[in-house]
Amino acid sequence: MMHALKIARSEKLPRIAVLFVAVAGLGLAGCDDHAGDPKGQIGANPVLPALQQYLMPPIRVAKVVGWGKDETPAVAEGLQVHALASGFEHPRSLYVLPNGDVLVVESNGPKAPVHRPKDIITGWVQSFAGAKAKDANRITLLRGANGDGAPELRTVFLDHLNSPFGVALVGHDLYVANTDAIVRYPYQDGQTSITAAGTKVTDLPGGPIDHHWTKALLAGPDGSKLYVGVGSNSNVGENGIGAEYERAAIWEVDVASGAHRIFASGIRNPTGLQWEPETGKLWAIANERDEIGPDLVPDYLTSVKDGGFYGWPYSYYGQHLDPRIEPQRPDLVASAIAPDYALSSHVAPLGLAMYTGTDLPANFHGGAFVGEHGSWNRTPLNGYKVVFVPFNGGRPSGPAQDVVTGFLDANNHARGRPVGLAVDRTGGLLIADDVGNTVWRVSSNNAHSASNN
Repeated sequence: MMHALKIARSEKLPRIAVLFVAVAGLGLAGCDDHAGDPKGQIGANPVLPALQQYLMPPIRVAKVVGWGKDETPAVAEGLQVHALASGFEHPRSLYVLPNGDVLVVESNGPKAPVHRPKDIITGWVQSFAGAKAKDANRITLLRGANGDGAPELRTVFLDHLNSPFGVALVGHDLYVANTDAIVRYPYQDGQTSITAAGTKVTDLPGGPIDHHWTKALLAGPDGSKLYVGVGSNSNVGENGIGAEYERAAIWEVDVASGAHRIFASGIRNPTGLQWEPETGKLWAIANERDEIGPDLVPDYLTSVKDGGFYGWPYSYYGQHLDPRIEPQRPDLVASAIAPDYALSSHVAPLGLAMYTGTDLPANFHGGAFVGEHGSWNRTPLNGYKVVFVPFNGGRPSGPAQDVVTGFLDANNHARGRPVGLAVDRTGGLLIADDVGNTVWRVSSNNAHSASNN
C-alpha cells in the first residue's frame, strides 16, 4: 500500500484519488497471497478459482521506463529481433499491404468522462502505464525496411483520424475503423499517402463513455462484408445495460449498404480478428472482466460462431455466474459458449496473427501469435509478451509458448508493451510496441532478412 501511495503522491493526484489508491493498495495486499500459477489457466480447461470482490480493485502498475540504447526484446531460440522503425506516437496496430508496405496505426483513446471515483483511479493507472500518451490520430507508411536498418521511405499515409485502430484493404478500397465509424478511402497500388476525403460506411458505437475505444477490423473472404470488434462500455455493466447497446459484440457490416448485424455477442472486448487458414473460421482474442480476483477471469482466444453468445456480462466461461449483474439473464446464460482456449488472467491480449509465412522455423507454421499487452491489477504481473499457440486441424493443440519477452526489466518496469501483430510479406512477425514507440520485427536467425520490396 505504501508503494501505491508514494506513486500516487509523486504523480500529483487529487487528494481523493490518493485516498482511493490507498484503498486499492489494501486490496492489492490481500490479493498477493492468492494469485496462482498462470500456467494453470492456459488451454482448453483453465483453473477457475472462487471469485473475490473488492471495495476498490487491486492495483499493480508496471512503471514505464522505455528502452535503453541497444536494448531489444528477448526472443525464443531460432529467432532474432530488430527494430523495424521507432519514434512513433503510441503505435497500436499494424497492417501489411500487398506490395509489402507496412501501415502503422498511431492512436490512443478519446478522453473519457469521469462518472465514479473508480474512473479517477482507472485514468491514473492508464497514464502511469503509458496508455494516455499523445494521440497522433494517423497512419504511417513504412517501405523497404528489413529490420536491421531504417526504412527506405516513411510517410504520413493518413492523418486527422479519430482514434483509429482497424484497417482492411478490399481491392482499391481501404477501410479504417475509427472509434466511432468505418471510413472508406480510395487506394491505388503503391500509393504512399491518401489525401482524398473518406466516405463513411457506417457509424460505430462511440462516446460519450467509449470505454473500449479500439475497433478491430477484418475483411470477409469475398470482400463483401467487414467484421468489426466492438468492446463493452464498462467492466461488467456498471454503466447500465443501456450503455452496452450493440457492444461487447462482433458486427458483420455489408460494405455496399453499410447495414450491419450482430454476428456474435457477449464478448467483452473482441480484438485481433483473424481467419483461421485451414478451416476458414473466424477467430478472436478477448479481454475478459476484472475485479473478482487475480485469477479471474482468464482472457482468451476462441473461434467465433455466427449467432453465438459468450457470456458477458452475465457469466464467464460458459455458465459461471457473475453475481454483480442484476437482474440476471438465465435464458442467455444457458446458451453461453465457453471459449476455446484460455490465455490466463489479465494478460490483455490486443494482437493476433495467424502465421501463414515460411520465414520462421517450422514449429511456428500454422499457429497463432498473440500480443499480450500486460496486466495492471495482478501480482505478480502477467502478460507483457508475445506468445505462440500451436494449432493442428484448425484448433489449438498445445500450451502457449513464450516467443518475445523482455518487455519488463528486472525491476518489473515496462520497457515496452506489445499490442498489434502482423506478418510481413517475407514472413517476419511485426510487433507494435505502444510504450516503446517502436515496431519490432522477428525473423529466423539463420535466414537473411530480405527487404519487403
